[in-house]
Amino acid sequence: MKRITLLGSTGSIGTQTLDIVAEYPQEFQIVGMTAGGNIDLFAQQIRQFQPEIVAIANDRKIGELKEAIADLPQPPIMLAGAEGIETVAAYGDAEAVVTGIVGCAGLLPTIAAIKAGKNIALANKETLIAGGEVVVPLVKKYGVKLLPADSEHSAIFQCLQGVPENGLRRIILTASGGAFRDRPTSEMTNVTVADALKHPNWAMGKKITIDSATLMNKGLEVIEAHYLFDVDYDHIEIVIHPQSIIHSLIELTDTSVLAQLGIPDMRLPLLYALSYPDRLPTQWERLDLVKCGTLTFRAPDHQKYPCMDLAYAAGRAGGTMPAVLNAANEQVVELFLQERIRYSQIADLIKYVCDRHDCVSHPELEDILAADRWARSTVLEQVMVSV
Repeated sequence: MKRITLLGSTGSIGTQTLDIVAEYPQEFQIVGMTAGGNIDLFAQQIRQFQPEIVAIANDRKIGELKEAIADLPQPPIMLAGAEGIETVAAYGDAEAVVTGIVGCAGLLPTIAAIKAGKNIALANKETLIAGGEVVVPLVKKYGVKLLPADSEHSAIFQCLQGVPENGLRRIILTASGGAFRDRPTSEMTNVTVADALKHPNWAMGKKITIDSATLMNKGLEVIEAHYLFDVDYDHIEIVIHPQSIIHSLIELTDTSVLAQLGIPDMRLPLLYALSYPDRLPTQWERLDLVKCGTLTFRAPDHQKYPCMDLAYAAGRAGGTMPAVLNAANEQVVELFLQERIRYSQIADLIKYVCDRHDCVSHPELEDILAADRWARSTVLEQVMVSV
């Protein structure tokens, strides 16, 4: 039985991870869990999975959490705040830690888990995008595994199994194209928040849906792929694949191309990250290629998706620049969702911040955290000036 700690148990990644644990009780056991502030759901999860230790990010709600599970005969150790979450991440004999915390807030707990010798099921892409310069050396130093738990990077990881060293030539990341995939570039001027949230394939959280519309999500995944698979940016490409059946591909040195296909279901990459190197049988929906019919591909429109090029530029700059890109994007998307800026300002503001950043080439952790703070404040200052 594999013992697991789950960071961000009440979010999408967290609830799907717990679905897997409930489905495979003979394979997985929860040791620790953390959550943001959803006390009702967190208390239910604690009752069901009986972890040894938990933490709530909102330290003002620790009393409410204690009250919600006061009747448990053996309540878990209960902590709060950022330090509490880091303590849970490093706790005990958990073999793997699933990083389901959204945003740059997941970086420090992930580092704590790595230093404690835990393998990482990486569902928090910001860990590598913002902190890759620090995280990758730590993974090597502590001899842990960094296993991708999102669909695109899991697809690449699965395709690479059995590929000899130096056998990889190119990574091809597939993108749905987001809400504006089929809208002409000439009609992008006055798009609204409601327009950007209409994803053509599925319902997701607001932040990732906006990132999908701008294609920043794919640009960020390019940076993540660079760190995960040690591939230079000239050999990582993006292709629009509207059906979202092929989750990504690799090209080998002999021109063979391998792809991972499947019904879009986040549980599959999560399950593989948790069970690796084994494959567990499931009763989930299976892919019917005849029913799928045609699979199509096209190149992304660089004029429609300027954020994609910003991500490549930040990745190539390296150092603290990807952290600035990521933080600026998070702040700008939040402002757009609040309808404080127009859609067309998203890429312009991110570029403004990146152009003004004094990049640190070989950053320490504090350099990355400082760059993150600087980028967010610079976005807010610029928006206040322009209002």
